[in-house]
Amino acid sequence: MKRRRTVLKQLESDQEGRQSIAQVVSLTRGTFLAFFPYFKRRKHMCEIHSDLLIEILIRLPAKSMVRFKCISKQWSSLISCRYFCTRLFTRVTRHQQPHVYMCLVDEVGAQRVLLSISSTSSPDNTCYVVDQDLSITGMGGFFLNVVRGLMCFSVRKKACIYNPSTRQRLTLPAIKSDIIAQQGERKDTRYYIGHDPFNDQYKLLCTIAISSEFFENLKSEHWVFVLEAGGSWKKVVPLKNYHPHAPSTVGHFINGSVVHYMAWLDMETCAVVSFDVTSEELTTILVPQDARDVALPADRVKAGLIEYGDKIAVFDHTHLKEKFLVDLWVLRDAGKKIWSKKRRFLQPCQKHLVHDIELIVKGTTQNGKVILAPVKMHSHLYILCYNMGSNDLSKVEIKGVPHIWFDKEYYFDLKYSMDESEGIIYLET
Repeated sequence: MKRRRTVLKQLESDQEGRQSIAQVVSLTRGTFLAFFPYFKRRKHMCEIHSDLLIEILIRLPAKSMVRFKCISKQWSSLISCRYFCTRLFTRVTRHQQPHVYMCLVDEVGAQRVLLSISSTSSPDNTCYVVDQDLSITGMGGFFLNVVRGLMCFSVRKKACIYNPSTRQRLTLPAIKSDIIAQQGERKDTRYYIGHDPFNDQYKLLCTIAISSEFFENLKSEHWVFVLEAGGSWKKVVPLKNYHPHAPSTVGHFINGSVVHYMAWLDMETCAVVSFDVTSEELTTILVPQDARDVALPADRVKAGLIEYGDKIAVFDHTHLKEKFLVDLWVLRDAGKKIWSKKRRFLQPCQKHLVHDIELIVKGTTQNGKVILAPVKMHSHLYILCYNMGSNDLSKVEIKGVPHIWFDKEYYFDLKYSMDESEGIIYLET
């Protein structure tokens, strides 16, 4: 074992060895096809000890690993096993830059596109560019969320899981809900994906809410789906202090193994709902009374749930357009339900960026900047990044969006994936 690791380190430190490895891990199809007969002629290449093989393979891009699965059954089993995927995720998250994904869906849902975008090399990062090779027409949907290389979105009320590295898509079966919407009632369905580190499982949470106008006669239920062979929807049994609620269309994020999202208990009562992916338990914490009375009525919500450091926070931009100020409510102690409030006034030279523009919260970047996007965008796509610490607002343009999306009404969603890795996990149920 020590000898193999010594040889591997020598290969990495030696220039000639690095060039050889670079040839093997090349992403081009021509290079791979050139090496494939070599592997077939020398069967002992498929008999490399698994520990050494793992050390070599985790240095490959995910797309190359998917191709190398066809070399032998041993390689295919090794690359698909959970131990290898965990090793790969641990290594990649230390070296890879986060990804930014954007979904565009037309108003009737007939046209969809999933775009992969990245920042330019400019020092101020004032522009994102669409990667045409990684963008897929017909993919994507509503309420996009991403965790550990897998993304989840909603298409025609069903949950879809997509792996951008392997290009594999999985549509989960519909839920046979126990609550049924009557005439005049509204039904809302939201899906959230999370990861259980204790059991190394991916799970989906589905929240279904039914209510009449102004959230009267509100009923809600929750279901969990484990992404594994033979998986099925299982209803969550709520705790005694459970509050029926309707999930908000904005404001959710994943912190470790806990999914957090904003919800409404009635027209005036907003709450933060947390779902522990491991224990499958739901908890509800009410947003402070000051915020609920002034800034957060459901019919004119202008706030979103964000991650502020390692804390849950509500970013309230209700008065940004008129008074150029934002309020940040930070949950300092979840057990004692202690909140603190911060207020920031926009710099005068940046007021033109928000004047007469309706904005919506789209999460945070890897360095804690709040992402704000215009509710309606046509030919000019961009986002605003707000630094709460330095009280600085900057505009980031998005270039390379297909022209067919210009001058038409569409749903826009953007997710900045901070723990993004090139996952090669095989999806099966």
